[in-house]
Amino acid sequence: MIRRLLVASFLTFSLAAGTVVAAEAPATAKKTANIPLYPMVEIETSEGSFTLELNGRRAPITVKNFLHYVQNGHYVDTVFHRVIPNFMAQAGGYDKDHAEKPTADVIVNESGNGLKNYRGTIAMARFNNPHSASAQFFINLVDNDALNPNEKRWGYAVFGEVVKGMEVLDKIALIPTGSNEAFQSDYPEKTVTILKTTLVSK
Repeated sequence: MIRRLLVASFLTFSLAAGTVVAAEAPATAKKTANIPLYPMVEIETSEGSFTLELNGRRAPITVKNFLHYVQNGHYVDTVFHRVIPNFMAQAGGYDKDHAEKPTADVIVNESGNGLKNYRGTIAMARFNNPHSASAQFFINLVDNDALNPNEKRWGYAVFGEVVKGMEVLDKIALIPTGSNEAFQSDYPEKTVTILKTTLVSK
């Protein structure tokens, strides 16, 4: 089975992924100069399009990282590989043949930026190591307070929100899910593919 990123290891329906024992920050943080404060990205999927407004002021490292993948075409032909109604929809790591896509370096966790995992927000998926996010992301389908940081643990870094097309995510969440040769559960029976990602002007 393919090893996948966790969204919430403490939730009963979370995925079993290899535990990353190191909890240290990456040695080199990506520079964040010249990042637009609030860039917008349109994501076209096989089920429709939605638009994100990213928060480069609160999450400059995460936004620069996401834009890197947008601009180099990483997300094109990847799938929503984990969709859980009343929780979240996760994408950005696997192609239509379930092959894991190569990624750049992991990034520092910016979950302490004050942005919360509320319905419609986009956040980074990761392993148990709080600083293990790379390309995979998820959209919160409901308010997920359990994914926010607290005094005892890191959270999942929110870096923007859906400003148009949230109904597309709700539509994706209605697709029945199950298992296949690559994924143990939560994989949409009707494949949902990202067709195009575009940095758009306001």
